[in-house]
Amino acid sequence: MSNPEAMVEWEVDESLEGTLDRPFLELVVGEALAGRTLAGPLAVGLTITDDVGIRELNRDHRGIDNATDVLSFPLQQYKVPEELALQFPQPPGEPLPLGDVVISYPRAEEQAGSYGHSLDRELAFLVVHGLMHLLGYDHEVASDAERMRAQEEAVLGRLGLVR
Repeated sequence: MSNPEAMVEWEVDESLEGTLDRPFLELVVGEALAGRTLAGPLAVGLTITDDVGIRELNRDHRGIDNATDVLSFPLQQYKVPEELALQFPQPPGEPLPLGDVVISYPRAEEQAGSYGHSLDRELAFLVVHGLMHLLGYDHEVASDAERMRAQEEAVLGRLGLVR
């Protein structure tokens, strides 16, 4: 059921290059975007960095001088469920850029160990979580958090990555 029209634009810290299963993470992106009401091909930037890199982004863009596990930078405006308000004109046939998801690989490793599941499951969760933010989901209010969590768990379940 994954979205074959979801294109991933990668940026990976050189030290982490050989550690990633890119086809798996691209499958996760496709599954998270499957069935969405967005027309045409989609593009997502996926950056895998370390705690220093994500801390700099968190400080520079959110004013929070701490490392975190995942950051999302949407390029479009959505109202859940996926009501799109394009920010930029889109040439016909070109992928619609949704935005960027940035993940701290060391933080993912640490959290996988803490939660007692695989690194693949943790990376998949962080990718899906970041994508949900790009699609307009949030978790600041309890009811919104429940809706977002249900979407995340549904995607992970389709991938066989249940808790």
